[in-house]
Parts: sequence; C-alpha cells; structure tokens
Amino acid sequence: MTLCLRYNDVLWFNKVQGIMSQSVCVCVIQNGAVPGEQVKKDENSRRGNWGNQIEFVLTSVGYAVGLGNVWRFPYLCYRNGGGAFMFPYFIMLVFCGIPLFFLELSFGQFTSLGCLGVWKVSPMFKGVGYGMMVVSTYIGIYYNVVICIAIYYFFMSMTNLLPWTYCNNPWNTPDCSGVVGTAHTNATLANVSAALSAVTNMANRTKRTSPSEEYWRNYVLNVSDGIGNFGEVRLPILGCLAISWVVVFLCLIRGVKSSGKVVYFTATFPYVVLTILFVRGITLEGAISGIKYYLTPQWQKILDAKVWGDAASQIFYSLGCAWGGLITMASYNKFHNNCFRDSIIISVTNCATSVYAGFVIFSILGFMAHHLGVDVSQVADHGPGLAFVAYPEALTLLPISPLWSLLFFFMLILLGLGTQFCLLETLVTAIVDEIGTDWIIRRKTFITLGVAIVGFLLGVPLTTRAGIYWLLLMDNYAASFSLVIISCIMCICIMYVYGHRNYFKDVEMMLGFPPPAFFRICWRFISPLIISFILIFTVIQYKPITYNDYVFPDWSLVIGFCMALSSVVCIPIYSIFKILTSKGSTFSERLKNALRPDPDWGPALPEHRLGRYASPGPEEHKDEMGSNGSTLKPTPTA
Repeated sequence: MTLCLRYNDVLWFNKVQGIMSQSVCVCVIQNGAVPGEQVKKDENSRRGNWGNQIEFVLTSVGYAVGLGNVWRFPYLCYRNGGGAFMFPYFIMLVFCGIPLFFLELSFGQFTSLGCLGVWKVSPMFKGVGYGMMVVSTYIGIYYNVVICIAIYYFFMSMTNLLPWTYCNNPWNTPDCSGVVGTAHTNATLANVSAALSAVTNMANRTKRTSPSEEYWRNYVLNVSDGIGNFGEVRLPILGCLAISWVVVFLCLIRGVKSSGKVVYFTATFPYVVLTILFVRGITLEGAISGIKYYLTPQWQKILDAKVWGDAASQIFYSLGCAWGGLITMASYNKFHNNCFRDSIIISVTNCATSVYAGFVIFSILGFMAHHLGVDVSQVADHGPGLAFVAYPEALTLLPISPLWSLLFFFMLILLGLGTQFCLLETLVTAIVDEIGTDWIIRRKTFITLGVAIVGFLLGVPLTTRAGIYWLLLMDNYAASFSLVIISCIMCICIMYVYGHRNYFKDVEMMLGFPPPAFFRICWRFISPLIISFILIFTVIQYKPITYNDYVFPDWSLVIGFCMALSSVVCIPIYSIFKILTSKGSTFSERLKNALRPDPDWGPALPEHRLGRYASPGPEEHKDEMGSNGSTLKPTPTA
C-alpha cells in the first residue's frame, strides 16, 4: 500500500502502525500537493492559511520591526556604551530572543489556534492567553495614537516650509531658539547679526526650547498642565486617528488574506526609506562624528548590570514576545511549515533593522550636533522626543526639508501599521477561535469592524490635551513587567507542566526533526533564567515616569500599576475558576484534571493527528501522560 502525505521537501519510508508487512511511501513536492490530487488553496479550508510563506515572514517582520527600533534602540545604544552595548544585545538575542520567538511560533503553528485556543495544552493556564489579549488591547490603543500623530506630521509636511522651522508662530514662546535664523533671513548684516545672537543665546541656555519642541507641545498636542486635566479633544489628531483605524480595518477586512498582500509594501518600503535617509545622512557634514558616537565602545560599561538589563529588555520587547501576536500569526501557517527557519530569519532581521536604524538616526544627529556646536548627547533623545522633536528639528537643516520629512514620517506610519495589523488580528482571532462556530467564522469581518470601532473609541481620550500623559503611562506600565511574567509562565507551563518531552515530540512531528539541543536547553533553563533576571532588574531599577519636568502624581501611578496587573491577574483568576469547575471529588483530582491537556489538544486537521493524537479519547490520553505532563514512555530526547 502506498500512502502519500504532505510534508516539507522530505522523502522517507516507514512502517504503518499495525500493518507491519506493507511499506508506506510518504511523498512530498514543493507546493505541498499530492500527485494526482487537485491543489487546494488552503490546507485548513475552514480557518484559512497564508497565501504563501513570504506573506507570513513579511507580516512577522512588520510585527516585530516597529517604532521602537527607530527611537528606542539607538538611544539605549549610546546611553549604554555605544558599540559595547552590541555585545550584551546579541548575547541576549541568541540565548533569549530567538528561542522564545521559536517557542511561540511553534506553539501557535502546532494547533492552528490563536492565543486563547492554544491553552488546550493545559486549560488551567488559559488565563495566560487572556493576559496576552489584555496586553495587546492596551498596546493597540496607544500604538494607533502614535501612528495617527505620524499621519498628522505627514500631512503637515506637505508644504514648502515645515511649520516647526522658525520661532515666529503664534504658538511659540519668548524662550524659543531656532537653528535656522528667522523666517525672513537674508544676506543683510542685520539678519546675520540676529541669527548669530540667537545661536549665542541658545548656547548660553542650560536647556534650549526648539521650534520643533514648541510645535509638538504647544500646537500639535497643546499639552495641559497635568494628567488629570483632559481639556478638549484635539480634532486634527482625532481625525487622523479615525484615518488610522480605517486603514487598519481595510487592510484586515479579509483577515490574513488581505493583510498578507498589504505587507508586501508596508514591511519592505520602510527599508527603502531607511536606505534613502542613510545615504543622505552619511553625506552630511558631521555625520561621521555622530556614527562614531553611536559605535564607539565604552568597554567599562560591560560590567554594569544596567547595560545587560537594558539589552535583555530591548530584545524581549522589540521581538513582541508574550503579546500573543506571534502565536496568532503562526497559527495561519500550514502544519509542516519550517517555523524554526522563520524564527531565525525574523529575529535576526528585527535586530539588524535596529542596528541599521541607529546609523540613520545618528548620522542626522551628528550633523545637527555639528551645526549647533554641541555634543551629540545634547541633541539625542528617546521615545516620542526623538521621533517628533529631535529628528524633525534636524530635518529643517536639510535642503528640500519637506521631502525628507515626508519620507521619515511615511516610514514611521508603515512601521506602526505593520505592528498594528498583528495586534488587531490577535484580538479578532482569539474571539473567533474561542466561539469557534461556522457562523462566527463567516462573519469575521464584522468582528474585525467591531474591534476596530471599540479601539477607536478607547483611543479618543488619548487625543485630548492630556493624551500624551496617558500614552506614556500606558507605554511604561501596561506593557512592562506583565510581559515578562506572562512569558515566564508560558515557558513553565509548556516545559514543566505539559512536559518538555511531549513538546519536543510535537515539534518533531510537525517539522520532521526535533528542536536543536541548544533550543531545548534554552527553553528549559537559560531563557527562563534570563526572563527572571529581566523581571528582577525591572523591579530594582524602577523609577516613576516623568515627562520633561512634569512628575506624574501618585494616583496616576496607581492606575498604571493597575493596568500592568490587569493582564497578570487574569492568570490566577482563571486558574481558580478552572480548578473549581473541573471534574473530581477532591482538590487534588480537580487540579490534575485542570492541568491535563484537553482531548482536543493537538493538530487541528485529522490528517495531521498521528501517533498519540490518532486516538483522542480522554482515557487513552490520560494514560499516556504523567502527572507532570511528561511521557511515561519517553523517546530518547535530550
């Protein structure tokens, strides 16, 4: 008897269990089709798959490569020893970033379920999935507000003169000091003297107020005097927020089928813009000094624990681990896709993009420092300050500055949208998978629309005059140490509750080879230790957030901690609920039943449920598992 099964470019012979006398030929061709059979567009016709593997890789790259690569990594690099920071950064990438990335991709791909459905592996831990949804909700709300501000700046750059170039606008204060003179500067001696006087006054100030900073603070945001004073809604920002959500919805109107086509542009064009800005930046006077500042190692900082903590945190957060997006994106892969290869490609691309963006940013900042006659450290900033204050100010010094401004903010928009697509899809997929009926699957577009509308409404308070305070509060608390806790519990559940031997065999069944020994060691020991280190270090180095000279009141910090805990608290609450509702006459029996994998755990399609998944009866499955989820008759794996 000859039986042909789909697999990844492999040809091998084996014996069918129970039919020892007949060989089974497992044949595979590149497109996954069986010879003589009509090619199916989707392997999982009910749920759908990516159009091809390039779409998945580009979507995942767009998800991992975001705004933080442009404004956070360069700042951390020069603050923590320049080139010396690269050493701990890549160490953390190898021992924590890539292993966790591979773990989440394989987890979602194996079951073809989103961040809620995958916890059939151990139902008591389903609260981890709800925690991921809460985190993705917070991030999705404020991330789209950042995108909408970039959209606003993009529109404002469509002019002959950037509006933040000079200090002669109604929103400017007497303390404003421009770097390109006045609006009517010409060759006359009076204007030259005025320009020199402005530069002298700027140099004598301990802290200069630039036109771009006042444009950002006094005009775009019209920031109020405190987080409790919301003031009016900034209508231009609200309009751009609506545009942003409409764009995200339209790109996800058919789920991964439509977003997979959009990412061909949104995930690749930022690299075109980065390259254009890089070529322009390195040709500017003073650019080399900025790049030297960016790369010059300060080896003495290698011994500083803070440098290693920042490197670990940056790797952890920039890859998007524990957001639920990686699990969701991988769930639309075909079962035998080589997600190990994908995890290497995407992780390395993400970190290489951060390094590349550093060259772009610091070439421009070096030019600006040369122009002002100050050190690079005095013009560099991080977070929104780099994207909407320091960099726009540097753009005013370039010839044809509106063109470079359009390119820069268009790049920010695309980087943000790439991440936002996955955040919204994570929430929609979790809802659809949880309900799981054909009716809800057919109406997935309406679920997407509903989530987008709710996200827009929740983002409206962030468009008020106090919006920047709430945005910073959510950025610093809603997705901070909670991500570390969620990721740590996920590792513990898979490796020690479900059982590492079980999971290694699952990956081998899916990929055709077991996880490399290095990854098995990282999953069980090294990565959880690094995650614990990040958590401890985050607590030790905690400082209340500030915005310029504004100190956040205690009540706002309490709200921030509540947002952070709201995702973590899902885990114990659901665990208690699951134990109480599980079968059993004693607590011990209920606990074991709550920890035991659901009978439906495993590959989604019947043709992939081989070996111990071929008979999904709960009693057989119970006998096959030990109390800690490890196999009673394990195969020899490390």
